Amino acid sequence: MHIDLAKPILDKNEKIAAENRALFDEKGIFVLDLMASPGSGKTSVILATIEALRDKYSIAVIEGDIASSVDAEKIKAHGIPAVQVNTGGACHLESDMVRRAVEVLDLDNLDLIIIENVGNLVCPTDFYLGENMKVMILSVPEGHDKPLKYPGVFQISEAIILNKVDTMPVFDFDEGEFRKSVGELNPKAPIFPLAATKGSGVTEWTSWLSSHIDAMPSRR
Repeated sequence: MHIDLAKPILDKNEKIAAENRALFDEKGIFVLDLMASPGSGKTSVILATIEALRDKYSIAVIEGDIASSVDAEKIKAHGIPAVQVNTGGACHLESDMVRRAVEVLDLDNLDLIIIENVGNLVCPTDFYLGENMKVMILSVPEGHDKPLKYPGVFQISEAIILNKVDTMPVFDFDEGEFRKSVGELNPKAPIFPLAATKGSGVTEWTSWLSSHIDAMPSRR
């Protein structure tokens, strides 16, 4: 006999995620789930995204971490509402954590919620949070072979951000091989090269994101 212990957890997660999504749709809020390894520059990408879009949209951030509130404090310092979710050891956010986080946000006055998931390339792929899309961030120092090692996260992402491209000359990163691997796993996902801390490539990424936000039926 085979007993799938994960099924009850995932079923409960899916149910709450559907409730989250219904709430977000009712309020006309676009929700972006950002996934990446620790040190990939998730917070820098979020800050660059906020800077580019804050005049067009009202934005809030949900910060997922095993511990600490460092990243949430960075976001708040830029005048953006941020909710810190500490998972207490779990390697991913779950839909009930997001539900509790949004309870302290003014949903009637938000257009975009950015979720910074826990730094991990495996666990977050299995948990739907009620988001409109998942986007994967990979930084150049991590290496061009990551799509081969962690195919799942690249397959479920609607876009790939390649961050820290300004460090390309320093690292043995084969961009051609990276693009080929991503293309085989997920040919529909665009790749956005960024140097988030320097602002390079941010316009292309945020213009694409903005087009998806504006295309939401509840925003037309």
